[in-house]
Amino acid sequence: MADSQFYEDVTAALTALREEGLLKPERVLSSPQAADIATSAGPAINFCANNYLGLANDDRVKAAAIAATEAWGAGLASVRFICGTQTIHKDLERATAEYLGFDDAILFAAAFDANGGVFEPLLGENDAIVSDSLNHASIIDGVRLCKAKRYRFANSDMDDLDRQLAQARADGAVHILIATDGAFSMDGYVAKLDKITALADKHGALIMVDDCHATGVLGERGRGSAAHCGVEGRIDILSGTYGKSLGGAMGGFIAARQPVVDLLRQRARPYLFSNALAPSVCGAALAAIAISNSDEGDALRAKMTANAAHFRGAMSEAGFSLLPGSHPIIPVMLGDAALAQRMAARLLDEGIYVTAFSFPVVPRGQARIRVQMSAGLEPDHINKAVEAFSKVGRELGVIGNDVQYDGHAGQAQA
Repeated sequence: MADSQFYEDVTAALTALREEGLLKPERVLSSPQAADIATSAGPAINFCANNYLGLANDDRVKAAAIAATEAWGAGLASVRFICGTQTIHKDLERATAEYLGFDDAILFAAAFDANGGVFEPLLGENDAIVSDSLNHASIIDGVRLCKAKRYRFANSDMDDLDRQLAQARADGAVHILIATDGAFSMDGYVAKLDKITALADKHGALIMVDDCHATGVLGERGRGSAAHCGVEGRIDILSGTYGKSLGGAMGGFIAARQPVVDLLRQRARPYLFSNALAPSVCGAALAAIAISNSDEGDALRAKMTANAAHFRGAMSEAGFSLLPGSHPIIPVMLGDAALAQRMAARLLDEGIYVTAFSFPVVPRGQARIRVQMSAGLEPDHINKAVEAFSKVGRELGVIGNDVQYDGHAGQAQA
């Protein structure tokens, strides 16, 4: 073998991850995505999907995907600018832009690609990007690919953002772009977009928001974090996904003013060099947008919000440490990576499917189980989850043995 040391080093790296409790197992589902699922370890209730509105296995969404496949084929075998643009792609771009209040939208194979491709075509070495410290990895990678100067502000710290914007302007930046998640994926925090827009006005900056965990989830009709914060129409560039609330399949988008979208079509490398989205994905996303932007969508969001409040209340009373917030992302903080992995494994034994998150997904020492609420969950699902968390938490010493969950919504007894 030409380089046996390479494979020894790879094996050693895997061993180190395993010993540190940082190895991320992939458990196989043998059922569609839903609240009740079948896994390789047995039946379970799913508390870790991004399926916020419960549409991933919705009959109407599936039917739309099937109808699109029958009408348009399995795929395009092409990038968009060669022969990969069908009417259904333009329909989805138009529906997305209209739903979220922008001139136009451009589709990408994944939201990661959307964030990876948005900065470099629009900003150059004389410009600056001021990025929140907790932004998604895709934003971080996208910023790295851009020649613009980089500045970072502490998560949702408006005084620090003010300082970084002033520094960027003092350093001679021609254009300044503030980049932030709308809802931070590991913490469930919602960006302070009302204050960010005020600072953008003060410093003459643009705003880019990644709304992957907010579209369909927050704001009137699920229009996202800007609607939630009362600043619709103030965001310059919005990235999002069809892989979470809007059908749960895959694919991402950038929504913006027409000239920005037009330039991205000419220069965004992930768009130019990736196959067009499969028609089935487009059909499913169109159906999901229609549901989200309706009275039914509002009812689903109300149920999701009630489920989150139910779980938060019961888990807090049971003695668990949760990050504060109202988003359906609810981090149960454990600190130690190995402990988080053990707890997730034991919860699966109890029929509760959750995932442990540790470094490098979150900072060292901040390992957690990120629980996610869905409109597909019922109160009984949540009661069973809190009961299982309490049982396993006592076994592992996460909570004291003096707290017993009695199986009722939001109630614990000492």
